[in-house]
Amino acid sequence: MITSKDLRKKYLEFFQKKGHALIPSASLIPENDPSTLFISAGMQPLVPNLLGEKHPQGTRLVNAQKCIRTIDIDEVGDKYHHTFFEMLGHWSLGDYFKDEAIKMSYEFLTEELKLDINKLAFTVFAGNNNAPKDEVAATAWKNLGVAEDRIAYLPKKENWWEPAGSSGPCGPSTEMFYWTDTSTDAPQKFDPEDKRWVEIGNDVLMGYEKIGENKYAEAKQKNIDNGTGLERTLAVLNGLDDDYQTDLFLPLIEKIEKLSNKTYNDDEDITRSMRIIADHLKAATFMSADGLAPSNLDAGYILRRLIRRAIRYGKTIGINKPFCFKIAEIVIKEYKDAYPELKKNKDLIIEQLVAEEEKFSKTLEKGLREFAKLKTVSGKDAFVLFSTYGFPFEMTQELAKEKNITVDQESFEKEFAKHQELSRTATAGKFKGGLADDSVQTTRLHTAAHLLLAALRQILGDHVFQKGSNITPERLRLEFSHSEKLTSEQKQQVEDLINEQIQKNIPVKYEEISLEQAKKDNAMGIFDSKYGEKVKVYTIKGFSKEICGGPHVENIGELGKFSIKKEQSSSAGIRRIKAILS
Repeated sequence: MITSKDLRKKYLEFFQKKGHALIPSASLIPENDPSTLFISAGMQPLVPNLLGEKHPQGTRLVNAQKCIRTIDIDEVGDKYHHTFFEMLGHWSLGDYFKDEAIKMSYEFLTEELKLDINKLAFTVFAGNNNAPKDEVAATAWKNLGVAEDRIAYLPKKENWWEPAGSSGPCGPSTEMFYWTDTSTDAPQKFDPEDKRWVEIGNDVLMGYEKIGENKYAEAKQKNIDNGTGLERTLAVLNGLDDDYQTDLFLPLIEKIEKLSNKTYNDDEDITRSMRIIADHLKAATFMSADGLAPSNLDAGYILRRLIRRAIRYGKTIGINKPFCFKIAEIVIKEYKDAYPELKKNKDLIIEQLVAEEEKFSKTLEKGLREFAKLKTVSGKDAFVLFSTYGFPFEMTQELAKEKNITVDQESFEKEFAKHQELSRTATAGKFKGGLADDSVQTTRLHTAAHLLLAALRQILGDHVFQKGSNITPERLRLEFSHSEKLTSEQKQQVEDLINEQIQKNIPVKYEEISLEQAKKDNAMGIFDSKYGEKVKVYTIKGFSKEICGGPHVENIGELGKFSIKKEQSSSAGIRRIKAILS
């Protein structure tokens, strides 16, 4: 039986031997990318490099990337849907192309994993008005000994990858399939509709660039992007049709069995509940390790929803004591070697899960009793369950579905919007990009925050991105991505660098440009912003360029002396600085 550690190690080491540099997994929380809440594919953090920006580790890369997929949360509970998953991936950034990529994939499958060639089949792009039939890929497989009947030509919706937006690298893909039915030999002719053929890998052959809706041009830099899902591939290689029976989930399932005094295969509802608990708390553990906290907004809301959904399903199988942290401990134990941030941030992860479970457990039973009284669920009812009892809206929808009743989502959204507006106007001052007001002192401190972020990136490195801010007339507070406490020397260097810039009396330049242009100009983005087509960019020549909503001083010479008052941890992988101007 091949273990997850074996498979991960084999993949990474094989492609390292082929000249690929091993790069670490990026955080699940995208850095400087407001378009998405989570990393959901291995190539996502590498988009600038796929577009031509040089990667510091070269043109051949490999890694195991942590991913979160949120569109399938409601599907979790079957044998193969997951919120958290690992994507094994390797890339060629303008280096080798189709022939060499396909040779490597074939060698990995047949020589490294020792898979029987008689159980393998492949798909290639059938062609359309924008790009020809991919005979190059098909010929490459045939030259390796693959029979013509084991190659299927599929249309764009099956064998073409492109970004969701209007532009970016794209191209045909070639997928690898394995015959999983042990009761019979694989048929000579490959039928992609036969579910006994299971995909175990995919090479995206990025030879094109999308330049508009249904418009394509040949790419200046041709890339390869391979994706191999660890969970599904591991199950297939071990002859399993249930991902939750692999070693990536079994220790979690066994712990849930002990906590509930139930058995995984007792009945369909118990099995489904255990899968949901294992999946959701694994995802929550990884999210917490990357510095995310439960909240009612954006990514934090997804984290809260996963934890609370796991708690609710725990109740249905008889777990009535706090248990989330116990599952997290198993996740940390099983994954700590591959992802050391789990062990490093263990205390924070446990503390956060315990606090969230305590908070929700106090209201869950009351909320369920209130829900049981309802014959229909109005938007107002759903909002009361959300605001008073902490039920994520999706949980109310799920409960309603179980009673064969519907929820008035439009009415709920109106109630929620009304609540948000009341919250905003009840707050002293409307917060604009983390600002308490537009006073002269707050404006000065806001401009200083731009200098602080730029200085931190110079002193600590390009991994530093803004993760949040709050600015009052008295002080600025900046959260940023960095895992270690700053030394006294580093803090002094930051202060000195900022004060040197202030002494230069540099004007603050303002311009309103397209988001695309701002990205081309390497403007820094503000964490958690929702950008429109046009953005405001503020530049302090030679030092800082940021997308921002303002306000700013006209010249940084107006700022006075900058001083750091406090530097501390904010959450896992996130530091916080409080500073003043005098």
